[in-house]
This record gives sequence, structure tokens and C-alpha cells, in this order.
Amino acid sequence: MTTPEPQSPAPQPSTPQSKDRIYRSPGGMAGGSLLLVIACWLGFDAIVAGEGSTPWLALASLILTVPLVVAFTLRPAVFANEDRLRIRNPLRVIVVPWGQVASLRSGYSNEVVAESGRKFQLWAVPVSLRGRKKAARREARRGAEAGGRSGGAFGGGLGGLSGGMRGGGRATVPDGPVRAETDRVMDELRELRETRQKEPEAQGEVTVRWAYEIAGPAVAGAVLLVILLVVG
Repeated sequence: MTTPEPQSPAPQPSTPQSKDRIYRSPGGMAGGSLLLVIACWLGFDAIVAGEGSTPWLALASLILTVPLVVAFTLRPAVFANEDRLRIRNPLRVIVVPWGQVASLRSGYSNEVVAESGRKFQLWAVPVSLRGRKKAARREARRGAEAGGRSGGAFGGGLGGLSGGMRGGGRATVPDGPVRAETDRVMDELRELRETRQKEPEAQGEVTVRWAYEIAGPAVAGAVLLVILLVVG
């Protein structure tokens, strides 16, 4: 009679990590893509068709400008999950656990204030004064339309009231004020902070890493450009 071998316990599934919410600037990405196309077109044309030192100057200019265009237009992004906020700015990557976030402020720029007092700007979530004015106009228009509906309902007597309760084919007024897109993003981040700030998983230290992958090529291009200009 054989003794059955003890079976190893089934592996427990690891706790799934929450997915990041990713915020970017559509205008910045569109503008950066356009600038890259123009810079590469002019640069490669000068490299292929240029004479003398022109191809080398064009190459050095591309090495300098392309990383900077990418850094300030395509690179900025904000990644938020239930544990931390990761800010990818042009030349730095900042990771701030929610437990270290003192506040999220919106003025002429959107920024995160850490418990230590350090401030980090959110390049990927720029403040749009035009968007705020547009949202204010929409809110005023919506308020006027809501007032007109209520006045029509009461002015029409019981028939108007019953028609208003049935809907009368009119759209209902959405709840909450109209907000600009970047202000809605900041509202979402504030809500995450309020709900997750005291959680054990959301504790830790603020870390800052410089983007050497951007700074290195840009500095090399600048040095090469200066040498070529001096040598002539």
C-alpha cells in the first residue's frame, strides 16, 4: 500500500495592481508631432543635399532639437493609480505616494505639493484659461436654459407641470457644474488622494529621477554644434 505524497498548496493569486490612469496634453502631442516632422524634413534635406559643413551642422542641430521637442511635448504625462502619483515632466520623473501628497493646487499652473513642502508642476495637465472661460459660458447657458424650463413648466399650469414630469421630449440637465477638462482631471486626482491617502499601500517616500535619456543627447548635440561653429 503506497502512501499518497502530500500535495503542495496551490499558489495564492497575487493581489492585482490597479491600472494607471494616464493623462496627457492632446495639444502638446499634436504640436510636438508637427514640430518633429518639420525638423526631420528640414534636417535630413540639409544632410543629403547640403555642402561643406552644412550636413554636420544639420546633424548636430537634429541631435540637439529632437530630444528637446520630445521632452517638452510628447514626453510629459501623469500616471495615477491607487498607490501613488507618477509625474513624467520634461527632464524629471517624480513619484509621490498618496500619503505624501499634501495638496493638489490649480492656479496659473497645476501642481502637487508634497508633505515636505516641495512643489512639482504637472506639465501634462496645463491650465487652460480659455477652457475655463468656455466652461463658464456653458455653465451660464445651461443655467439660463434650466431657468427657462422651470418657468415654462410653472407658467403653463397643470398641463405644463405634467408635461415637464413626463419629459416632454426635452433633455435633462446634467448634475454638477460644467468644468474645463484639466480642472476635471485635477478633481479626479483630488478624489484619489482623499480616498487613498491613509491606506498602508499608499505610503512611502518621494523619489525624483532626472531624465538622462533626454539630457544626454541634447547636451551632446549642443557640444557638437558649438565645436562645429567654432571650427567653422
